[in-house]
Amino acid sequence: MIRKKYIIVAFLFISLFATAQEYTSKSKKAIKHFNNAIIYYNSKNDLQAIEEINLALKADSEFIEAYLLLSNIYNEKKDYEKEIEAYNNAIRINPDYSPNTYYYIANAELLTGRYHDAEAHFKTCLSYDNISEKITRWSEENLVKCEFAINAIDNPVPFNPKNLGANINTEYDEYWPSLTADEQTLIITVLIPKKQQINIAGPWNFQEDFFISHKIDGQWSKVVNIGPPVNTQQNEGAQTISADGQYCFFSACDRTDGFGRCDIYMSEKTGDEWSKPVNIGKPVNSAAWESQPSISSDGKTLYFVSNCSGGKGKMDIWKSMLNEEGKWGEPVNLGDSINTSKNEMSPFIHTDNKTLYFASDGLIGMGGCDLFVSRKILAYPSDSLKISEWQTPVNLGYPINTYKDEIGLIVNARGNLAMFSSDRLSKQGKDIYEFDLYEQARPVKVNYVKGKVFDADTKKRLKAKFELIDLETAKLVVESHSNSINGEYLVCLPIDKNYALNVSKKGYLFYSENFSLKNLDDPSRPYLMDVPLLPIKVGEKVVLKNIFFETDSYELKLESKAELEKLIYYMKENPGIKVEISGHTDNVGSKEHNKRLSHNRAKSVFEYLTQDFPSLTERLTYKGYDYSEPIATNDTEEGRAKNRRTEFKIIGITIKN
Repeated sequence: MIRKKYIIVAFLFISLFATAQEYTSKSKKAIKHFNNAIIYYNSKNDLQAIEEINLALKADSEFIEAYLLLSNIYNEKKDYEKEIEAYNNAIRINPDYSPNTYYYIANAELLTGRYHDAEAHFKTCLSYDNISEKITRWSEENLVKCEFAINAIDNPVPFNPKNLGANINTEYDEYWPSLTADEQTLIITVLIPKKQQINIAGPWNFQEDFFISHKIDGQWSKVVNIGPPVNTQQNEGAQTISADGQYCFFSACDRTDGFGRCDIYMSEKTGDEWSKPVNIGKPVNSAAWESQPSISSDGKTLYFVSNCSGGKGKMDIWKSMLNEEGKWGEPVNLGDSINTSKNEMSPFIHTDNKTLYFASDGLIGMGGCDLFVSRKILAYPSDSLKISEWQTPVNLGYPINTYKDEIGLIVNARGNLAMFSSDRLSKQGKDIYEFDLYEQARPVKVNYVKGKVFDADTKKRLKAKFELIDLETAKLVVESHSNSINGEYLVCLPIDKNYALNVSKKGYLFYSENFSLKNLDDPSRPYLMDVPLLPIKVGEKVVLKNIFFETDSYELKLESKAELEKLIYYMKENPGIKVEISGHTDNVGSKEHNKRLSHNRAKSVFEYLTQDFPSLTERLTYKGYDYSEPIATNDTEEGRAKNRRTEFKIIGITIKN
């Protein structure tokens, strides 16, 4: 199919400029060799075709059609320097032979970064009256690219790429880096020789596998093959790792369980082992080509590339949302703000869930595929209809982008460091590089909470459900589970907010904590929080750290709603327990006042829990303890704050039949 496309182009040159009987050359010998060259070209024998063209030019050095066919062959081979040379020879012989020649040479010059030459030739092409509408449109579009590129080079952005070194980069091609939010795990795609075919010539003796590295004492360890069941004898590539490092989504093609040419697969990490990958199925995967996934930090949105029907161009960026049943929903095209009539690829959604980096050859850039950034917005006109979700993409600038194809950029959770693969900076092929991302291209600042869940008595690591809630809105921000083997969890969160953490597991007491990411001295320093879960037994109690009251009052604050609703759910999930809601105060004020205050606060919680569920009154009671049971000193404000608390205590267990 590819060759057929270029045959049409080759004969387009000839049919536009001459018939077989009207060549510019009058040399029968030159015409004979040229006709032989066309035969060889149509037989896909480029070497012999070039040899015949050279013989034709030896017989007649002014043979324009021979130069045009030669330039077309070099275009196919992506040898743009020789293509330009051939076109220049044709123009030298007769500048007015065909206006289209100026378009084609300008296009080759654009692809090699000769922007001033390309600009001049596009303008020359447009100066003719007899060019087609298509050539006019293409020339005008590419002229804008030339002007953009010239300006970009005159106004470069900061760029200081650093090779990740021998522990990451090998003698083979490395690309598609993916990084966990804590920057401790890096997965890359490596093009390696197939063991059983290492002596076979051709591109088919290589395959793509995933390699992994961990940061130890601030340095990346030597990459190692992830191995089976993720890696196979087939290709695995274009992966994305979840922010917590527990899930890996990737592309695989021509699998027996596939729905189309290429599909998206998922593998889950259990301890240090990866599960057998599963095809994530329809509706994400289709009979078309789906690849290059990127998973949002909350795990609820999957961005990917597809050429399925209903798109805007050749390759588009789509997204699918995880529904309440844990299934991926119908894909949604990102729309005209992102996608063009050409190719949009390599989406990377930052951990802020608002900033998208991607590659495009349809937006104004330096010539090939450029890297862009766009930020999520919600714009509502007067009729309340959403008109856009993404801002107009911004080109990341020169020299991040060049005349070559730049594809596959990721940015760390802190937003200050980017990684990408490039072959323009090394003679060893494609390597992984990192560089400081300049301020204007950085995402929204985020932080992450990291820790492990374990049994408070045995210290055994546990898989438990955890939820992070925005205290101000009571909205669920993240819902996930800790690792079933090592109990570890990690979640990314926007800074400048207050959060509630709720952790639950069957057979254990409810756990709550709160923390603030507002006004931090070092916003990039992670919040570390281990979670000990207490087994359910009589006498065990936990502090409900997300129950808040107005000062010296028993009126519940709005921020308490999320925790109270979780308590109702917990009571329903554990029908055999009886609980006391206990109120406690510090020692400021009289004992009588604090007794009454602690009693009323406990009562307020009791009433909230039972007002819509009166059946809970049989299993709930409440009591105020004033300051008789402190858990910290009352000599400091910090200690007194800890003593002002509401507790959840098991006072009975009934085994249900």
